[in-house]
Amino acid sequence: MSTETEVTKIAVIGANEFQRPLIRKIREMGYEAHVFAWKDGSVGAADATCFYPISIVDKDEILSKCREIGVSAVATIASDLAAITVQYLAEELGLPGNSKKCQEKSTNKYKMRKAFSEAGIPVPMFTIADTNNCLSEMTAAGMEFPLIVKPTDRSGSRAVTYVTNEEELLAAVDDAVACSFQRKAIIESFIEGDEYSCECVSYHGTHHFLATTKKYTTGYPHYIETAHLEPSGLTDETNERVKDMIFRALDALEVTEGASHSEFRIDSEGNIRIIEIGARMGGDCIGSHLVWLANGYDFLKMTVQCALGEEPDLTPERPKRTAYIRFVYDAEDYAVYCGIRDHYAGNLVESFGLDSFSSERTREVVDSASRYGYYILTCETYDELERMMGREELDEDE
Repeated sequence: MSTETEVTKIAVIGANEFQRPLIRKIREMGYEAHVFAWKDGSVGAADATCFYPISIVDKDEILSKCREIGVSAVATIASDLAAITVQYLAEELGLPGNSKKCQEKSTNKYKMRKAFSEAGIPVPMFTIADTNNCLSEMTAAGMEFPLIVKPTDRSGSRAVTYVTNEEELLAAVDDAVACSFQRKAIIESFIEGDEYSCECVSYHGTHHFLATTKKYTTGYPHYIETAHLEPSGLTDETNERVKDMIFRALDALEVTEGASHSEFRIDSEGNIRIIEIGARMGGDCIGSHLVWLANGYDFLKMTVQCALGEEPDLTPERPKRTAYIRFVYDAEDYAVYCGIRDHYAGNLVESFGLDSFSSERTREVVDSASRYGYYILTCETYDELERMMGREELDEDE
């Protein structure tokens, strides 16, 4: 008498567009994807084996359902809020994952800065505040303008503001506190330099470097991402220095398992300064698409393997190329996309949110979530990308 082999079941926390590649990868690997998210905006529900319309913050309700299902792993990408639930579920279910201390330090920017400072990792001057005490806290910390204000516990460039005077500081702290779950803001000295990110995967406390990514932003005052590029253009020597500092920072945060996304700046003198680190894959399709397209690493598969307690497969599966994601902010950006779509369709890997774009109904982009959409390109070299996009267009991203 034969018995049917039970399929491995993996719980995925979140179902927006940036979670969708993880859901698809789980299915591609032959596993069941049991996906939890609020129904609105859950485009990944269509790819799930089973979808449960439960908010990602309803941890105990999800836990009860996971026990009923009998999941073997819990995973997410691109969301600090979802990562909090993943850590809770993994701990309660006795599944692989990072510790609660790691989750607290990697999702709270103030605790993160303290951990870096205590580990001897260079950090800007910083303090925690709310609207009532931000001026006194800034003075007590000996800080001077310009400063950066952020919510202590949000991602996606929400309520991030560069400020140059007390009036701007008060308004920025108001915005950050209103956006924060903790109702607190972190105030930091502004770090000069070009922005990058570092993508890593960790297994049982050993960290593996996968890529660095060049980041482009709107600049003053909110620094919302407009594009990302791999390879980053950093030299091998600089990448080694980045790797050394990021590995030390991951240890300070007690990251031991799974993907991580580290954001940093390099100033004109070559000094590396960490902005923040998420103990999860980065958003904006960096981990899910660019690492694969540019470096040949199946980062999504590695994330699933780590969630299952398996050693990640670090073998590149395709030749190195250039990969680029560009976000659409307005009609001018959309016109560039249309030119790419019409003339370089073979290099256009994917687009999202652009079919319904209308220049008659525009809105202000205030954070990553309010961008209109994106498109991803791949080509042999940066020079080829420059010919496709136009040097002037890429220079604007600088």
